[in-house]
Amino acid sequence: MSLQGLRGTAPGREGTEDGHLPVMVEEAVAALRAMPGSLQIDATVGGGGHAERILEASTPDGRLVGLDADRAAIARARARLARFGERVVLRQANFADVGEVAPAAGFREVDGVLLDLGLSSDQLADPGRGFSFRSDAPLDMRFDGSRGTPAHELLARLPADELAAIFRLYGEEPFAGRIARAVVTERADPLTITGTGLAALVERVTPRGRRRRIHPATRVFQALRIAVNRELESLERGLAGALGLLRPGGRLVVISYHSLEDRIVKRFFAAERRGCTCPPELPVCVCGRRPRLRLVGRQPQRPTPQETHRNPRSRSARLRAAERSAA
Repeated sequence: MSLQGLRGTAPGREGTEDGHLPVMVEEAVAALRAMPGSLQIDATVGGGGHAERILEASTPDGRLVGLDADRAAIARARARLARFGERVVLRQANFADVGEVAPAAGFREVDGVLLDLGLSSDQLADPGRGFSFRSDAPLDMRFDGSRGTPAHELLARLPADELAAIFRLYGEEPFAGRIARAVVTERADPLTITGTGLAALVERVTPRGRRRRIHPATRVFQALRIAVNRELESLERGLAGALGLLRPGGRLVVISYHSLEDRIVKRFFAAERRGCTCPPELPVCVCGRRPRLRLVGRQPQRPTPQETHRNPRSRSARLRAAERSAA
């Protein structure tokens, strides 16, 4: 299982002022079949890298609505996509709400929806957001800083068994109980838990002989981020909302970065490809549920060796694509 959960970083990318490189961008655009006149949704627009290529591929009259829960990401995307004028609409919103936000922006039946999951390198680089092991600021980890409970509040008030459940469920952390008990013990001191503080705590209580090539706190940070932003619940809602917006022949493309996300996407595609939910012992279908998706291409696609060499954080990416069946 890869635990990077990062949408990409690329120092020195030509023509990119902020250095952020979108992951598997050409594969995503090809899977979406972005073409002139099409309506597209980038439900996790981030810095606008994927959206830029989608708009270029759909020149001259394709349109796109971009969503992101992060206000700073919307600002970066607005600057990057300004040259496309009225062809692009941006909304600050969680991708879980795509089924409501996109129609309100005039995108009711669309040709493609992209979900590029995880944490962007821009968010990781901002020390005030609390996503990094190197941050001395209180751990926040919210994509939308105006909503939800920051990570440091969870760490300060949840009992050890609930913290352990978060670390185990969302991070698959083998030492979840030990780490949770250490957090509870140290917070009584009193302690303002920062990124560097939590990373040092996890490193101290994790047995040295069991450490892997990743930092020992990686799983804990991932787990907290997922819990704070309710990422897995949002993914399930977002997939259902996106499917409801696709016209027949429209494409749903998802790039995930760890096995928890990819498992949800794989199961969703499989269920919508199967259609019928009747028990296998029934001789005929009585539910009336028809298949709504068919898989597109190899599942999943992986980044090329050239991309992972250029952008090591792309190595955990998995791209899955499916097409809406005719009604």
